[in-house]
Amino acid sequence: MCNESDKKLISILVPCYNEEAVLHLLYQRISAVIEPIQTYTFELIFVNDGSTDHTLDIIHELRAKDSRISYVNLSRNFGKEIAMIAGIDYLKGDAAIIIDADLQDPPELIPEMISWWEKGYDDVYAKRRSRAGESMFKKWSSHAFYYILQKFTHIPIQADVGDFRLLDLQCLNALRLMRESQRYTKGLFSWIGFNKKEILFDRAPRAAGRTKWDYWKLSNLAIEGITSFTILPLRAASFIGCLLALFALIYMAFIIIRTLIYGGDVPGYPSLISIILFIGGIQLLFLGIIGEYLGRVFNESKFRPLYLVKDYNGKSIIDQRCK
Repeated sequence: MCNESDKKLISILVPCYNEEAVLHLLYQRISAVIEPIQTYTFELIFVNDGSTDHTLDIIHELRAKDSRISYVNLSRNFGKEIAMIAGIDYLKGDAAIIIDADLQDPPELIPEMISWWEKGYDDVYAKRRSRAGESMFKKWSSHAFYYILQKFTHIPIQADVGDFRLLDLQCLNALRLMRESQRYTKGLFSWIGFNKKEILFDRAPRAAGRTKWDYWKLSNLAIEGITSFTILPLRAASFIGCLLALFALIYMAFIIIRTLIYGGDVPGYPSLISIILFIGGIQLLFLGIIGEYLGRVFNESKFRPLYLVKDYNGKSIIDQRCK
């Protein structure tokens, strides 16, 4: 029989933003899953990402009755991607399980994840076999995004895979090295590599509350994913520009030859204006693509911290440089 001090620690990381409606149920289901597991000790670490409801009060209440609970209270809402790296920075486990608070990711998969980790896998990720409670358009747009991203990037991005996974300490330390401010963590999980294992599950609708991801935020996340892991849009812009220049050269040669042979003025003022407007639109599109990448360079060049912590387990963080 192992002593408590000899057991490995597994951290369960839960990013939270306005999740007061579901936190009690989440805690009950996680507790019911981990209580029978006697070979490990557990830490539940909540990251309060600037919630404006009673999320932090509920976390305080849960921590008062369960010493396994820790929390990181961010100074404002930084977004889920940043909340996850904040939790990874502060968790203490030999492995960590990232799970959403809305219970669309079932905690009952945790024992299976641990069993595959024990067999030597470093990243055990849960892939959605079905997605209940989502519109047909959202499912279609999600599949289309992953298809495009997989075609554009040189690393294998897993489709229909979220943040629900178990990560070994090696993976956690690799993610801690990556301090980019505009993050697409699903891509980073793929980029770091290591020994991965896929398990399937049927994703349930939210247990309570409302989703924080509208189509605008999802579109921004998609742009983050594409611009973080490939420069193919820039290369496509260069290729199309060269192609248009070639067509323009051929057309100019055709006009000159026709004028020399037949003489007279060259007709086609409306078509000329249409071509100019078309090429102008293409140029603005390409400038937008260049601007997107340039904006990322601008943001990263500021070297601002990824997040600021108001308090950790009730203690104010004075020296933010420690993370």
